[in-house]
Amino acid sequence: MRSKWCRAFPGLPEQVAHARHFIAALLHEQGPVEDAVLVVSELATNAVRHTLSGSAGGWFLVVIGLGDDLVRIEVVDQGGDRVPRLCDSTGQEEGGRGLRMIAACAKDWGVKTWPEGRTVWADLAREGV
Repeated sequence: MRSKWCRAFPGLPEQVAHARHFIAALLHEQGPVEDAVLVVSELATNAVRHTLSGSAGGWFLVVIGLGDDLVRIEVVDQGGDRVPRLCDSTGQEEGGRGLRMIAACAKDWGVKTWPEGRTVWADLAREGV
């Protein structure tokens, strides 16, 4: 990555909108804004809903890296019992659809687990920039 920015947000549902604005402002005229906003919205929402980041005093971190041909969006959360995974799109299982949308628009995505949390990341193509 040739440049990288990050910002911490309180683990509150209303902070997801602030994370979207952070990404949109950084990528204005530099990358795939709509896909990046979708990715950060889904990942930040998952952090607040499904991890310790949504607990009292919790937080999540948004990291954006710009490379010559891709943008990496990362959301670092405080971990929890559930592991992020794609759901079966034919089943009635609640959740996992957001990760399916991310997988559809990203070149690649994944999860890194840390002792005190995890990072979920997605790489988006910077076509036409």
